[in-house]
Amino acid sequence: MLLTFLTGFGTGSVLIIAIGAQNAFVLSQGIKKNHYLIIPLICALCDGVLISFGVTGMGIFIASSKSLSLIAGIGGAVFLFIYGIGSFRSAIKGGSLSTSQKTESSLKSAVITTFAVSLLNPHVYIDTIILLGSISSQFRPPGHLFFGAGAVMASFIWFFFLSLGGKMLGPFFTKESSWRVLDTIVGITMWTIALSVARGLL
Repeated sequence: MLLTFLTGFGTGSVLIIAIGAQNAFVLSQGIKKNHYLIIPLICALCDGVLISFGVTGMGIFIASSKSLSLIAGIGGAVFLFIYGIGSFRSAIKGGSLSTSQKTESSLKSAVITTFAVSLLNPHVYIDTIILLGSISSQFRPPGHLFFGAGAVMASFIWFFFLSLGGKMLGPFFTKESSWRVLDTIVGITMWTIALSVARGLL
């Protein structure tokens, strides 16, 4: 069962580490020291729930529902596009981060945005419910549960590593140029994913 757990951990890591909307958001908020524990916790919990749906077969209905996929796709593309605009505006405006800077956004705003980034991107359902769910079916019960547990563990470790790592990178973003680069990368990432989601709806 340990080998199955490690297989799930490795598979989950490969899917999660790839740069995406969640990762870009968690990293940027970690650098800002903006609720750097709550945000990765929400992301990891969302992944954990979706992975659980996938490995137990409960996500088949969600994944096969055209109406739910369409609604999630449109909402996700619009949200990511708007978030990308905000990032580009920040890049143009410029700014710097003081090592003593306190959290600017409210907890409510951070929570809502984190849920949106985590759940309005159809790619997350493909990775967690469809891909991990289908791979887990290759293992005899209760092996599929150990596989899922490994994937969930990978998600928790990665998001907290990303957020706390971003927090440690704070001193490097006291320069305006560094902040412009980060905001530009985040904006490009959001728009790229939004375009990918929109194409999938056509």
